[in-house]
Amino acid sequence: MPKVRLSEDLTPISDFRVRSAELVAKVRRTKRPIVLTQRGRSAAVLEDIQEYERRSERLELLEAIVAGLRAVERGEVVSHAKAMAELDKVLNA
Repeated sequence: MPKVRLSEDLTPISDFRVRSAELVAKVRRTKRPIVLTQRGRSAAVLEDIQEYERRSERLELLEAIVAGLRAVERGEVVSHAKAMAELDKVLNA
């Protein structure tokens, strides 16, 4: 995901209310998120849906990898042969 350009991608919520279609088009075109501010503070992020989905999928994969590594650290592993035998049972049931 392209990084936020603070000089271009910060928008007050009041501006978003007036220019929402324009800002959504900008997010789609640039693939950069826009940070919406309220009273001068970050309040929300407007992000392209494809970028959001891609990031969500990456996060899900990373969480699965971490869970697997933790299982290995705890010794919760099986041999390749045993895993293949279990898989064969499931597939041929």
